[in-house]
Amino acid sequence: MSDFTIAIIGLGYVGLPLAVEFGKKYPTIGFDINAARINELKSGKDSTLEVEGDELKLANHLTYTTALDGIRPANIYIVTVPTPIDDHKRPDLSPLLSASHSVGKVLKKGDIVVYESTVYPGATEEDCVPVLEQESGLTFNKDFFAGYSPERINPGDKEHRVINIKKVTSGSTPETAETVDRLYRSIIQAGTHKASSIKVAEAAKVIENTQRDLNIALINELSIIFNKMGIDTLEVLEAAGTKWNFLPFRPGLVGGHCIGVDPYYLTHKAQQIGYNPEVILAGRRINDSMGGYVAGRTVKLMTKKRIHVVDSNILILGLAFKENCPDLRNTRVTDIIRELKTYNANVDVYDPWVNPEEARHEYGITPIAKPEEGKYDAIIIAVAHHQFRELGEAGIRNFAQPTHVLFDVKQVLPKEKVDARL
Repeated sequence: MSDFTIAIIGLGYVGLPLAVEFGKKYPTIGFDINAARINELKSGKDSTLEVEGDELKLANHLTYTTALDGIRPANIYIVTVPTPIDDHKRPDLSPLLSASHSVGKVLKKGDIVVYESTVYPGATEEDCVPVLEQESGLTFNKDFFAGYSPERINPGDKEHRVINIKKVTSGSTPETAETVDRLYRSIIQAGTHKASSIKVAEAAKVIENTQRDLNIALINELSIIFNKMGIDTLEVLEAAGTKWNFLPFRPGLVGGHCIGVDPYYLTHKAQQIGYNPEVILAGRRINDSMGGYVAGRTVKLMTKKRIHVVDSNILILGLAFKENCPDLRNTRVTDIIRELKTYNANVDVYDPWVNPEEARHEYGITPIAKPEEGKYDAIIIAVAHHQFRELGEAGIRNFAQPTHVLFDVKQVLPKEKVDARL
């Protein structure tokens, strides 16, 4: 297949940068069910801040649509929808299956469907392909084919972009694998790695973030231990980091759409096949508990300073899941807020990056426009946005009462400038 017409299903943090790169070279159709998102992109704006307006203009073969018929001309369908977890931390494949139903309705003989969404090994062929067959009436690996090429987008990262991150590819037949690899290779400057099967590619993706999750969990647990010993964790890590093979992980909240979610896809599949993944789940429990731990330490420090916690005013600096990025998906800052409210504290959240309407919709949190000077009994630096670094100690303490607690989750300030840090 040399004449590619590509449809990208889902134009979020993953889909849009990919659509832009393909749209510079091939006829590309960006599809999203969110009409407001499509209208925004048509006007040359991207609210995720992943693609600048000038770069959108460079994709002169890219068009946008909310209509299913609009993607019918494609012969390559790339699915980049979210794969979240539900309230019980179980994989929620509904967006993926819904996208598969939609693609199945327009699928034609010879077409290839490539999935980029993070899943457990086997999901593409066992969960998605049957939906494509059902909707299209076509036979897998005879009439149509599938591939899997896991996304490696890092929201807010202006250095590691789609084209300079090596891409893992795979296909349901050797010929399909070669076609998928050739397609991505034509835009990915860093090159590709063709996996031997779709399942291998799926497994590779899910363990990338599981490995990071476990490493951060270890450092978070060490941080708790060192705090009880009266030792500064960052100083320990800097000392240990002088060894050439010591990995530079830091303690913190583990949120976002990947690291805090992907391990549950792997543990779900492991339990399905009769194995209880103890180490992975232990890491998840530690990382999911860190918001409550930060809140608890803050309350203890306030009590030591004889600050009444009930009806106190506490400022949280940052709500996004990471610095210098508006992405609110699976942010664990909400755990700090929730725990503090159990003490009947008044919690204000300030984040110059996030969309207040999205915060209200997703979490019922209304960020304030600007913190009030001299108001707060405690301030927690939860996200290392550059605005908070630029404020420095004096600027941040300016929001506080004369007697207060300053807790630094992200090591924004030196240890001697704060009451506590992770």
